Amino acid sequence: MTSQFDAAVDLGLAREAAWRHRRIGVRLLVTTGFLAILWLSAARIHLSLTNVILGVPNMADFFGRMVPPDLSYLTSLLAPTIETIQIAVWGTVIAVIASAPLALLAARNTAPHPSIYFVTRLFLNLLRSINELIYALLLVSAVGLGPFPGVLAIALHATGMLAKFVAEEIEHVNRGPVEALQAAGAGRMQIILFGIMPQILPAVVGYILYRFDVSIRSATVLGLVGAGGLGFALI
Repeated sequence: MTSQFDAAVDLGLAREAAWRHRRIGVRLLVTTGFLAILWLSAARIHLSLTNVILGVPNMADFFGRMVPPDLSYLTSLLAPTIETIQIAVWGTVIAVIASAPLALLAARNTAPHPSIYFVTRLFLNLLRSINELIYALLLVSAVGLGPFPGVLAIALHATGMLAKFVAEEIEHVNRGPVEALQAAGAGRMQIILFGIMPQILPAVVGYILYRFDVSIRSATVLGLVGAGGLGFALI
């Protein structure tokens, strides 16, 4: 019996060692493949530290011509700067309003039906996948030049981002308060207002502020395609 037990233990240890060696081999293979893909990608896009070093004098000349800055342009940039901020503010406000119902439909625990959940998620993915500049190009041709297409472009992209972030927060809320409200006979809207919203509100405020910061940066370049703001001055 002892010899059979020792043989079984030795067999188990041998199998464990073989499995450990196999996992190490798989990891080495995956790592090697990943590094090979990175190397091929670098060659494909002509990634070269030498070109960066050789380009330092050109960059120094470019930035050197910015010193001293010509302050006479400041007066002409005041109005476009204000317009850029207005575009970002209204684009973010519209996105906040539009993302609220979409976030509820895109969360598993608040969506009325799984099909609505999947359709809403697909719609939000579509909104996020298109850059603000592309939206601005389409909307400028639709509603004309000016800041209004810039507002709509930022609102569309920001809606997709905010709704996705808020939906993720809704899905990870603590179930305790929600179940307590359900046990007390609360309706769906009461559960959302008093069981879910208090838990996600700090994170939602952070997402809104972050999105406003991104909208400010996006609004500065939308004028390159005719959507108002500082982009006209950049041209």
